Amino acid sequence: MADSPIPPSASLSAILNPNALFDNPLFAGGIGLAGLGAAAAFARRAVLSGGAMLRRRMLVNVEISRRDPSYPWILAWLSQPRENPGFVASRLTRIHNLSVATSTRSLDPAGSHTGPVQASFFLQPGYGRHIIRMRDGVYIAVNREKTSTANMSTGEPHETVTLTALWPHRHIFEEVFTQAHALSARAHEGKTVVYAARKLEWAPLGEPRKKRPLGSVILDEGVKEGIVADVQDFLSRQKWYVDRGIPYRRGYLLYGPPGSGKSSFIQALAGELDYSVAMINLSEVGVTDDHLSYLLTKLPKRSILLLEDADAAFQNRKQREADGYSGPTVTFSGLLNALDGLAAGEERIAFLTTNHIDRLDPALIRPGRVDMMVRIGEATRYQAGQMWDRFYGDIDADGSGRERFLRRLDQLGLFGEARGSDVPARHTSTAAIQGLFLFNKNDMEGAINMAEGLIPRTFEPEPQNPAGAIKSPA
Repeated sequence: MADSPIPPSASLSAILNPNALFDNPLFAGGIGLAGLGAAAAFARRAVLSGGAMLRRRMLVNVEISRRDPSYPWILAWLSQPRENPGFVASRLTRIHNLSVATSTRSLDPAGSHTGPVQASFFLQPGYGRHIIRMRDGVYIAVNREKTSTANMSTGEPHETVTLTALWPHRHIFEEVFTQAHALSARAHEGKTVVYAARKLEWAPLGEPRKKRPLGSVILDEGVKEGIVADVQDFLSRQKWYVDRGIPYRRGYLLYGPPGSGKSSFIQALAGELDYSVAMINLSEVGVTDDHLSYLLTKLPKRSILLLEDADAAFQNRKQREADGYSGPTVTFSGLLNALDGLAAGEERIAFLTTNHIDRLDPALIRPGRVDMMVRIGEATRYQAGQMWDRFYGDIDADGSGRERFLRRLDQLGLFGEARGSDVPARHTSTAAIQGLFLFNKNDMEGAINMAEGLIPRTFEPEPQNPAGAIKSPA
């Protein structure tokens, strides 16, 4: 008897029957594997989420950017040697990636650049992840890395240092920054940091310089004391300014001939106040009004703003225009607004210097922009005597050498008083007197005999040689 064909409706119902599907070993195995995969993926995601949540709850991260002033402090702090007793601690805190920071200083007490130089090398954690042991049971993870962005003015890539500690040890960061700041303060103790403007940033100009004693700058009697007293009075009256709604800033103009000690006094004043010096070259191409306003609002803390040769910026610019001068620069109105405008910063001490006060516009030196003008002029009898005592006081105990030196300068008319028809009234500078003393460091008789060299010279252009520079055949 022949088998009868299965109707199509019967085969379709067999396929759609759940019991039949699960009875199929291939289908049941596929469902099991898919379930195991989904469970594993869910478990993995749960572990990752739980780990991330646990990390957020149990760890504290502090990120320091290279733009932040504390960045070099932290790098210097990381370079300090540390003891890691114990087998586990010594293995855990091993650092394999290092970078070197080198500093040099002259061993000559006079600061000569030709004498022997001492170099110091500081090894600090390089780029990557490291672990630092603070004390027993307290560790800090350090991650130093470069970012994808770069400084547009210098092209240097930005860097960040991230410090990580356990939540119960979060207060250790206060100790870290305190130690780093104290280490930086000890490194800069007795030194003055000079900043220069680089595009939109302030950058240290070389290594910090040794503080110049205020007594090493000899100004005319009472001049130095008057400026110092005014600055100290200003620094002690911040609340007085705020209560009366007056902008808390003070401007000084020091004018006079070259070599009279204007810049030297400002450097010594910064050392006396434990301030830094921030210099801006107004005649530099590329420093625009916007740049200047931004820089003055971002002055380094505890710094004196120095604008040297304020008149030369605009005088030189006019001379260059005839030669095809081009490029953005500071305008006169931009300088006025930066000093005393809506964009002018607060808590600022500004010094302007010039050799030609007659070239300055009255709008620049009005009160509010320049609150105190002081002329630092030619060398006087008082200054010459004080400088002599500073250089030769140890070998000229009775002062007889000083009297002969002053008498010689007086005979040469170098104090601005004519001595007969043969000796006109002349002037000399303190820089010239100092140069004379430096040439005769231990020879005061030589300084007296060479005093005639202090007479200002007048240089005339040499006549042109028609035959050219070569005056004799080869």
